[in-house]
Amino acid sequence: MIVDEDRLRRDIDANAAFGEIDTDVGRGRTVLTGTEANRKARDRFVGRLDDAGLDVSVDAVGNVFGRWVPESADPDAAPIVAGSHLDSVPEGGIFDGPLGVYAALEAVRSLQERGVEPARPVGVVSFTEEEGSRFGGGMLGSAVATGQLDPEGALSLEDDDGVSLESALDSIGYRGEDVVDASEWAGFLELHVEQDTRLEHAGVAAGIVTTVTGIAQATVTFEGEANHAGATAMDDRRDALAAASEFISVVERVGQSEADAGENTAVATVGKLSVGPNATNVVPGHVELGVDVRDVERESMERIFDALANALGEIESSRGVETSFDRTLDVDPAPMSDVCQDALRAGADAAVVQVLSMHSGAAHDAMRVSRITDAGMLFAPSRDGISHNPREWTDWEDCGRTASVLTNAIEELV
Repeated sequence: MIVDEDRLRRDIDANAAFGEIDTDVGRGRTVLTGTEANRKARDRFVGRLDDAGLDVSVDAVGNVFGRWVPESADPDAAPIVAGSHLDSVPEGGIFDGPLGVYAALEAVRSLQERGVEPARPVGVVSFTEEEGSRFGGGMLGSAVATGQLDPEGALSLEDDDGVSLESALDSIGYRGEDVVDASEWAGFLELHVEQDTRLEHAGVAAGIVTTVTGIAQATVTFEGEANHAGATAMDDRRDALAAASEFISVVERVGQSEADAGENTAVATVGKLSVGPNATNVVPGHVELGVDVRDVERESMERIFDALANALGEIESSRGVETSFDRTLDVDPAPMSDVCQDALRAGADAAVVQVLSMHSGAAHDAMRVSRITDAGMLFAPSRDGISHNPREWTDWEDCGRTASVLTNAIEELV
């Protein structure tokens, strides 16, 4: 192992104290963007970058970037960058995001201590608001860094209390004036916990991501007629919730069918539901629900949506309700570059770590970066596949192994 596993552990342990929550099992944290816990996490990270001799910059939306330019490097060459995020979901785990951030820093420290002489600079980045738990829909910082979202639009986003991202970053001192521009990078690598059980079941220490799944979300409404639950005969009802429940069954059935027909990568979910008037003694007159569709193939996602649209038409006819279907998010699948995958495989070989090629069913900052430069992702195993939960756990030895693979891959690319 070429990284200092104990030092990496200390960094992740220390970061876990920020926003730490009381829990009977595991260790959890709530670190929403622009909160005091987020400020403390950022301050410590900046301090660690300084300790390692990196030059630190912060952009308008709070992306933190550390740049190491050794004497061997051409300072004008495009850097190889690695990192992830420090924010969390409410009551999340301690590895999701911070492992990638601190493994990237540990990689730089390993290169320094072993006297490696890169020909180009190396960067370490922590992106703002990857989780989307307070502002926007997720991957906000990387969207700005890649030019897919303008800073002004991002800063104007508001949380549920009407607080803007601009105001939140100002309050913690992290609305910077520098520019973090991923189009100037030669490549980007992100180490992340898997959030699934494929590595654990295979007994493999690391996964090389081939493609990050595409994500499409839609809001679907059902308009029926609210009426008295006792006085309205069953055959006189226009029950919006009954119609919605039929649709939810279709979502599950179509998603399963598409998964069975392909490589079991397609998923379709209804995870949000609002019912009106939401009273036990009233036939529901209005339902709004959220649909989430994902796959590594765009054609598969479109087939699912076509089937859902057809189902809505049939439900309207059979149940006497009116429906609407509005796509609210549409992100194409993101293949990881061959250059970065090859570097990660070479890094695994050098570290004598067995790897598994796999897709990512969750979105990550690397998919944003992949739109404009070479990008790659490396997964570390997750115990029982649990994530976004205080029970999220990756063994420290696996953290060190995957950080070593990451370090070797960076060395391959610089």
